[in-house]
Amino acid sequence: MKNIYEDDRIVMTLDAGGTNFVFTAFQAGREIIKPINLPSYSDNLEACLKIIINGFNQVKKSLKGQKPEAISFAFPGPADYKNGVIGNLVNLPAFNGGVALGPMLEEIFEIPTLINNDGDLFAYGEAVAGILPFLNKKMAAAGLVRTYKNLIGITLGTGFGGGLVINNQICLGDNSAAGEVWLTRNYIEPQTVVEESVSIRAIQRVYAKHSQSNDLLTPLEIYSIATGEKKGDQQAAILAFEEMGVAIGESLANILALFDGQIVIGGGIAGASQFIIPKIIEHLSGSIYDLDNNAMPRTIATIHNIDTDSGLQDFLKNSETEVVIPFSTKKAFYSQEKRIAIAVSKLGTSTAICLGAYALALDFLDKTNMYSELIPSQID
Repeated sequence: MKNIYEDDRIVMTLDAGGTNFVFTAFQAGREIIKPINLPSYSDNLEACLKIIINGFNQVKKSLKGQKPEAISFAFPGPADYKNGVIGNLVNLPAFNGGVALGPMLEEIFEIPTLINNDGDLFAYGEAVAGILPFLNKKMAAAGLVRTYKNLIGITLGTGFGGGLVINNQICLGDNSAAGEVWLTRNYIEPQTVVEESVSIRAIQRVYAKHSQSNDLLTPLEIYSIATGEKKGDQQAAILAFEEMGVAIGESLANILALFDGQIVIGGGIAGASQFIIPKIIEHLSGSIYDLDNNAMPRTIATIHNIDTDSGLQDFLKNSETEVVIPFSTKKAFYSQEKRIAIAVSKLGTSTAICLGAYALALDFLDKTNMYSELIPSQID
């Protein structure tokens, strides 16, 4: 995988929210201009599109003659990301019916334009500049020969987002719908989607239920109660985050049954990881049963919290050996234990998303990612 910090090409990016759009530009993996903040006009399509055009024009002006090579950014879904067409959005209703945002920007600015989901770009940013490089460097320093190329990225906030990186490439899916973890079944309330237990509203609901309080507190306030920094029902506050951990754990168990990769957590609620991650690991380390009540491990691999010193050291313990090839004097490499690391983003969610967008644009320009085969460019 290319080192994005050694690439001088410039990519313009956008952080698209329901209220504000934040425009900037990256070069060599670093933000090179002061971000430009403009209102989104989410209920007026013409005004919204003109703001997007204006924002990127302001970015170009801020570059002072330096030429951007591409535009790449996260935008809410549902969308046909491969073709740059945005679908029916809750936070940006002006786009309902399908708007060819990517092709419009390509035609106006005459450079390739890539749009993707924030969960996918978060996972990709962590794969190119975050958790995967960190793990691979640590393993190399410990004398281990393995390298990791697969990653599950999840974000905990208003909702439950996700993205997958497979063999160092972002997973697009055939329908621009990969990594939709929020739609997995809720272990706590099986008739509902897991997002009902993995979201801001879930933390608020569970705390209110167990504290018998009518006050609508923010997750940060509930976290402060859980840590004892603020008065309130501490047990109820801790339970709110632990229940979320159990729900996340079951969702990840289903993902890990099909996808073998490391796990990184982002989003505002990840700040409560001291309560959430232990419950995730406890659930993933549990059992599942057949009809004869025979227990089987919930996951094939052991899960290690590498945000703790002991968890990181356990993860890096050498279980690699060589075994003799039958009827031969040669030996084969053998990794005796399957291990998966789980950690909170060290980059920060927003930075990881921006770096994912930047790296994806470089991949497209170099034709080193499947994206280059799937996006029909409007540029002659």
